[in-house]
Amino acid sequence: MPLGDVARRARSEGAAAVSEAVVRAVGLEKRYGLRTVLRDVSFELESGGALVVTGPNGAGKSTLLRLIGGLAAPSRGLLEIGVERRRVGFLGHEPLVYRELSALENLDLYGRLYGVPERRERIGMLLGRFGLWEARRQRISSYSRGMTQRLALCRALLHEPDLVVLDEPHASLDDEGLALLDAELGTLAAAGKTLVVATHDPARVAALATGSIVLGHA
Repeated sequence: MPLGDVARRARSEGAAAVSEAVVRAVGLEKRYGLRTVLRDVSFELESGGALVVTGPNGAGKSTLLRLIGGLAAPSRGLLEIGVERRRVGFLGHEPLVYRELSALENLDLYGRLYGVPERRERIGMLLGRFGLWEARRQRISSYSRGMTQRLALCRALLHEPDLVVLDEPHASLDDEGLALLDAELGTLAAAGKTLVVATHDPARVAALATGSIVLGHA
């Protein structure tokens, strides 16, 4: 396939693999009108690996993660994703939770959407793990930014995704929240999940990283 052709292929589990890579990008580019926000990005991320994406503000980190998460399409280049869309967990800058609902109601809604088996048990486990159990019935409008970020992480992980894509997951978290997230990332890596993490603090996830990309540098 010519490099200029745009392709994003999702393979079902058990399908014949073209590559062992869960994510493969070649000459990836994204434009919005005349503005190019991502240019000539190439990498492979193997199953169970952890890719750390860094770079200054405006370098295209969030754009790259949105492409990987299936929320945007490349303008040019090749992007292959080796898991089904339903097996991707995505956390962006917006928490994607309903402020008028409680934590329980939000996660139950997403659990139904994803068809999570034994979702009540899974929801309870995540809320407890991220320190939100006592606030589970409160409306999200009453949550602090840190609590909302914790709930957004619960949402992204609710369906036990195989590919976890996190854009600045440590943002707004207090020391306790940071420690909880660090422990969860370690658990995900140990379980063989594939991780893509964009961060301004690569040292925080360096122990997990199997690869890295620095955007915005020639």
